[in-house]
Amino acid sequence: MSLGQEKRSQIGLIFCYTIIAIAIVAALYPAIWIVGSALNPSNSLYSSSLIPENASLKNFKDILTTKEYHYVKWYINSIKIGALNSFFAVLLTSLTAYVFSKTRFWGRKYGLMTFLVIQMFPGIMSMVAIYVLLNMFGLLDTHLGLLLVYLGGAVPFSTWMIKGYFDTIPSSLVEAAKIDGADRFRIFWQIMLPLAKPMLAVVAMMNFINPFNDFVMAALVLRSPEKQTLAVGLYNMINSQFNNDWTLFSAGAVLAAVPIMIVFLSMQRYYVHGLSAGATKG
Repeated sequence: MSLGQEKRSQIGLIFCYTIIAIAIVAALYPAIWIVGSALNPSNSLYSSSLIPENASLKNFKDILTTKEYHYVKWYINSIKIGALNSFFAVLLTSLTAYVFSKTRFWGRKYGLMTFLVIQMFPGIMSMVAIYVLLNMFGLLDTHLGLLLVYLGGAVPFSTWMIKGYFDTIPSSLVEAAKIDGADRFRIFWQIMLPLAKPMLAVVAMMNFINPFNDFVMAALVLRSPEKQTLAVGLYNMINSQFNNDWTLFSAGAVLAAVPIMIVFLSMQRYYVHGLSAGATKG
């Protein structure tokens, strides 16, 4: 390697490390700032340092014990809806993806194209229709109604993801199982699902996190304070004209991140493998 090439290589390496350092700072700074605000015993978001000198756990205690805010109920609601959404999304989309991936039938191509077209339209465009339908069936202000909305939105995208992974599994395994007398359900349960664990973990994690992040649909469906999720509850907590408990809001936001971190860290080993393998074939 010539001296000029070596110098360009070093410059390129420095540039890459600089971009990585900037990305790390951009990702960590907001998280450290919100943690510092949660540890600030006053109601002000401003402090002379990221972590205040008089740091205290007072805000965490207050957000958990103040009955006016229903924070514990919001927390339980989010975990419950997230867990149910994750379970049923994996169940429904894995069955649908298996049918589209390993069977041939009339309308298969059009069904896949329909799922693809549905993903082109944002969910907010269907808010009026969702509200009318849930009102017709008496599902407004219920967790069941919100869960159905989430599942309806999860099926097209998650089906495409899992189908891409199922396509990478050799069809010879399915044919060999059929020769041995296995029916379609046994093939799905004992062959396809175990081999697709990485992608199933990705879909499960994404659908668990969604209720924690979603505000628009949850605010549309849930009206009673004790039935709301964390996103809606925390927003309403600081939306009052005379309420400026921003440090309590910060404490609530930090606690809300705990289940997401636990789920992500526990499934991290599947995440990269699942996404990369599912993207190799569609």
